[in-house]
Amino acid sequence: MEVPPPLVLKRPLYVPSKTLMGPGPSNCSHRVLEAMSNPVLGHMHPECLQIMDEVKEGIKYIFQTLNDATMCISGAGHSGMEAALCNLIEDGDVVLMGITGVWGHRAGDMARRYGAEVHYVEASFGRALSHEEITFAFEAHRPKVFFIAQGDSSTGIIQQNIRELGELCRKYDCFLIVDTVASLGGTEFLMDEWKVDVAYTGSQKSLGGPAGLTPISFSKRALTRIRKRKTKPKVYYFDILLIGQYWGCYGTPRIYHHTISSTLLYGLREALAHFCAVGLKAVVRRHQECSKRLQLGIEELGLEMFVSREDERLPTVNTIKVPFGVDWKKVAEYAMRKYSVEVSGGLGPTVEHVFRIGLMGENATVERVDMVLSILNEAIQSSKLGIKTDLSKI
Repeated sequence: MEVPPPLVLKRPLYVPSKTLMGPGPSNCSHRVLEAMSNPVLGHMHPECLQIMDEVKEGIKYIFQTLNDATMCISGAGHSGMEAALCNLIEDGDVVLMGITGVWGHRAGDMARRYGAEVHYVEASFGRALSHEEITFAFEAHRPKVFFIAQGDSSTGIIQQNIRELGELCRKYDCFLIVDTVASLGGTEFLMDEWKVDVAYTGSQKSLGGPAGLTPISFSKRALTRIRKRKTKPKVYYFDILLIGQYWGCYGTPRIYHHTISSTLLYGLREALAHFCAVGLKAVVRRHQECSKRLQLGIEELGLEMFVSREDERLPTVNTIKVPFGVDWKKVAEYAMRKYSVEVSGGLGPTVEHVFRIGLMGENATVERVDMVLSILNEAIQSSKLGIKTDLSKI
């Protein structure tokens, strides 16, 4: 039997233009898109390695770190979570997961697969974890590794006490992993000053780069633990000692570990270059100002934010309660069908409960905030009108 070539591939590629106001990815700038149209380079070509070195310096800036073990994992944001856990965990290690949404549970699933004894400390629904709650869990479980998402994109909650958690982890001889995929660029993050052992982020959110490369950094303390492991990390692909050699992190000759995408590197390099040119503090300020404008607009529309406390609201992924009787799917479909604008529903514990509006990178502007508020209001009113029309037919 011969399998014929598929007819669908005879058609030209068509990609519609959409405004991505969901939890990520965000729209790439023309500068980033143009960079990715450059010729492909070999993964060991000196020009490619030079770009990797430049990306590495940009990552150190956005994390505010001087860690040598700073690089990218070739993969989505989940690969950063995998790499952090894979390298720090050995069989039987006690690992504590901070839960403010879906990501602590996801990390717990991964950690268990690496042989960890996993425990959870869970915040009240719609709230961040208090220092007291976490300290109590440390006393009860004495973890070797603690994981927390600085910003949980499923709930729109920000964890503001990372600095204190760094001190707590040192007190208990514990390693601190912080997921900044949704938060970096929208709020302050100081890796070295806050004594964070592993941090990773997403290239496709506030950075405005393409998805597929995950910036990550390991402290010297974490690197020492990894080098003293009794066994090798369980996944070759996530072995940070090998990946770090490929990225030229340790002052040793570079090795081939995998074939990195040079086109993704170009896009991330330009996204980082723009981020650095604007300046970290200015980027954070812009994201926070846009989120405050959105929150005021939501209040004026008679809607309600999901996170009740203003200081616990993540600026980059804003969660709004779905009004009673409104179908969030119809609202999202209306926005996409009429305006090609993405508005997302909830994830994990917030499914059916919230709209999620992303203000990240190119989309964190006053104009985009006003646009999405207008479209959201129109879509909700249209949804309510549809309900009344259906009731009139009964």
